[in-house]
Amino acid sequence: MAGNVRAGEIDGLRFINPKGLYDPRPNAYSHLALFPADWRMILPAGQGGETEDGVLAADFGAQLRQALANTATVLAAAGATMSDVAKFNLLVVDHNEEKFAVVRQEFDRVWGDRKPAWTLIPVPALALDGMLIEIDVIAVVPPA
Repeated sequence: MAGNVRAGEIDGLRFINPKGLYDPRPNAYSHLALFPADWRMILPAGQGGETEDGVLAADFGAQLRQALANTATVLAAAGATMSDVAKFNLLVVDHNEEKFAVVRQEFDRVWGDRKPAWTLIPVPALALDGMLIEIDVIAVVPPA
């Protein structure tokens, strides 16, 4: 794509960081996600850090890892994986730099160099008492 740099593509899903914008890679995201018009969009509910039995760890990192695992589980039910995530919103209670460092580390683990487009939204509280994080994803997959 002319005028774009650092584009990555796997099976049609592309992440692009256009010239003229700062390089978001150190902050674990891409500016833009593009996919073919005939691809299927998967829209799961937001996933928090609760375990299958509804338990929330007190630790932010543990909740983030569980929320990522929960997201992978819900995507699998639709025939998708974490690499199919094009865009998401990350809601964080009482966001700070320490939590952001944990987010960057976990996102490096999950997505490597190929980060989806995403938005971090600091919030005062979430749906459940003790819930520290929620991930709301949009995934895309080729037509079946």
